[in-house]
Amino acid sequence: MADVGAQSAAPAARDASESLFDLARSILRELPALIGDRVELLALELQRAGAALAQLVALATAAAIFSLTAWLALWGVVVGLLNALGLHWAAALAVALLVNLAAAVWALWRARALARLLGLPATRRHLMIGLAERPVRAQEQTTVHDEEPAVTPGSVAAS
Repeated sequence: MADVGAQSAAPAARDASESLFDLARSILRELPALIGDRVELLALELQRAGAALAQLVALATAAAIFSLTAWLALWGVVVGLLNALGLHWAAALAVALLVNLAAAVWALWRARALARLLGLPATRRHLMIGLAERPVRAQEQTTVHDEEPAVTPGSVAAS
């Protein structure tokens, strides 16, 4: 009687292992088609993204040109108004020059301050052996407030 139960369990186990083998074989047969579809989708999306990037560059260039001409026209109007108010044309142009130079100096100063952040200073300090263990007070004394904002893993995740 026990022999009959063992004989019926053996074919069921054999059928299960064969069905798993058939399933694995069918998955392996379908795998190239699945990967090929995804690669083709990636290629098509990369092609579309490349075309969109080219359009973005062209539009950004056009916007920069239009902005530059608008800026020049604005300062032409300002110089004309200063001249109409009785200021000599050379003095009016000097005012426009000084204002634009001041704006350029400010922009360069700000870009230089931001360029320091490209070196990932907080990550580098954190990864340096020995420096991460320094007391917080010593770090606060060595940092300048305008140099870089304090970045902690919690503040990066919150932003």
